[in-house]
Amino acid sequence: MGLLQDGKWVDRWYDTKSTGGRFKRKDAQFRNWVTADGSAGPSGEAGFKAEPDRYHLYVSLACPWAHRTLIFRALKGLEQMIPISVVHWHMAENGWTFHPVEGGVPDTVNGAEFMHQIYTTADPHYSGRVTVPVLWDKKNKTIVSNESSEIIRMFNTAFDGIGAKEGDFYPAPLRDDIDALNDRIYDTVNNGVYKAGFATSQDAYEEAVVPLFDTLDFLEQRLATQRYLTGSTITEADWRLFTTLVRFDPVYVGHFKCNLRRIVDYPNLWGYLRDLYQQPGVAATVNMTHIKHHYYGSHDTINPSGVVPMGPDLDLDEPHGRAALG
Repeated sequence: MGLLQDGKWVDRWYDTKSTGGRFKRKDAQFRNWVTADGSAGPSGEAGFKAEPDRYHLYVSLACPWAHRTLIFRALKGLEQMIPISVVHWHMAENGWTFHPVEGGVPDTVNGAEFMHQIYTTADPHYSGRVTVPVLWDKKNKTIVSNESSEIIRMFNTAFDGIGAKEGDFYPAPLRDDIDALNDRIYDTVNNGVYKAGFATSQDAYEEAVVPLFDTLDFLEQRLATQRYLTGSTITEADWRLFTTLVRFDPVYVGHFKCNLRRIVDYPNLWGYLRDLYQQPGVAATVNMTHIKHHYYGSHDTINPSGVVPMGPDLDLDEPHGRAALG
């Protein structure tokens, strides 16, 4: 794992000494938007019009942030319109790579060997972490965005007039509720597992774990009387939570010490997870081999042996029984 400093790759783990053992995630730096007519989005510059075969998506099958974009790409039927490259699950001294691996897809656009080369192609003097997902513009030869929450918003609506499937996962009447859920879930769950797992002090770890399970308890109660987070309709908030939940028992319980309870110990959350997994096109985006091998095999400071556990034995295809809730 490392980062770029003025366009030069440096192999360096996260700095937690200066933060009292706390993991601090940096904000994404490429924040442009693809829009239906190419006008500017909420941030960044204009000039990124929704067009077939203009954009390319770089992802990891292990990464929950990249997983969001793969789900929206599938739900909106954008597979033929937006091709992908898939990095190797192992992230070591060179960061994400395109080394051959089952389930990987090479970089057919820029011919890169390492993900950091995509960043320096867009900005030769880039400084910062090299993350996935990345939405690449083949026309302008640059990164549109490396912020997953904004890429899924683009996929949700920008391509609707040129062949995307119907479906709005951020409907206007529910936006306040979705935004409030997203804020809490991002801080305490999506990012909360990382704050616990990458903590290097007891205080920092406990500061992350307690709010994490407070939110899971809150979600369990909320899902007792409604099928999805905002009611009877699946929204963006559900998919943003899903990519953490599907990794929770296989990875975060053991590897990140998030072991007060498992998702299978929450009847409503466990059924809800299976409900989302069984939605058309979603199961194909889940690659548990990449997920488990990445976390257990890439984080030497947490799991020096690199041994990958065989379990847990979870059946995500088991009937979920959630339909009765609406």
